[in-house]
Parts: sequence; structure tokens; C-alpha cells
Amino acid sequence: MSSIGLNKWIVSGHLAADAQVKTVDLRSGEQAQLAVATLYVRKSRDWKESFTVKLTIWERSSAWRKLPYLKKGSIVICTGNVEPNPYISSNGNVPKAGLEMTVLDIDIDFVRGDEDERNSENSDFQAAEDVETSTDNSVLSSNPFVLAN
Repeated sequence: MSSIGLNKWIVSGHLAADAQVKTVDLRSGEQAQLAVATLYVRKSRDWKESFTVKLTIWERSSAWRKLPYLKKGSIVICTGNVEPNPYISSNGNVPKAGLEMTVLDIDIDFVRGDEDERNSENSDFQAAEDVETSTDNSVLSSNPFVLAN
């Protein structure tokens, strides 16, 4: 297999907002759904600086199945094709470039949920802490919330 023309990138970061689903008209006259989102990516040398990548997820990709988990603040790892997106800034009419990724697959590292979900997770975490202090090793080995030391 030749890798000539291969355009495959992996990027991770925080989602700026929930993914938004849109319907678009294709050249063939058919309609298709796609989701768009923005990913904030931190620079490795200076953690205070970041850049954004516009994500496009087509309905027939494997990433489409993970749309319910793409919530604002979630940490995701995206694999896909990247293209530059030149534009003129509204502040000073300066030429700039952004990145657009057609996402093929998404791995979810951390999902932000609503308050009810977080409270449930916190109670599960508290239960795990209670089990950790137990002296019964059979309880420790069977509890999925307890990490091995």
C-alpha cells in the first residue's frame, strides 16, 4: 500500500460547544446530515495559548455514533483529514488561516455532563473511597471504581 497523498492527522482538545447537526444538499441532489464542532487545542510548549480546529463529522462515518457524547468541555481525540482554511479577520482585515478536519473517528477521553450526572459520579467516587478504606481485599478486587495500587 502506498502512502502517497496520505492526509491523516490526530488531534486532541476540549470541545468549545455541543456538536450541531445540519442538513446539507449534495451535488447529486440528495441531502445528507453532518455535525460541526470546534475543538480548542493547547500548544505543547505554552499551555496558556491554544488554537482551534473546525470539526466536520459526516453521518456515515464511525465518529457519527459518538455524537451524543460530544458536549461542551469534553476532551476528545479526533482522527481525520486536515485542510487549511484561509480567511480575512474581522479585526484589522488581516489574512489568517484556520484548520478544518473531516473527522473519521473520535475517541472520547472525558465527557462533561449535566449536574445530575456529575452528582451521580461524585457519589460513585465517594463509594469507591469508602471501599478503599475497607480491609476486605475481595471487595477491592471486585469494585470497578477502585484503581489497583
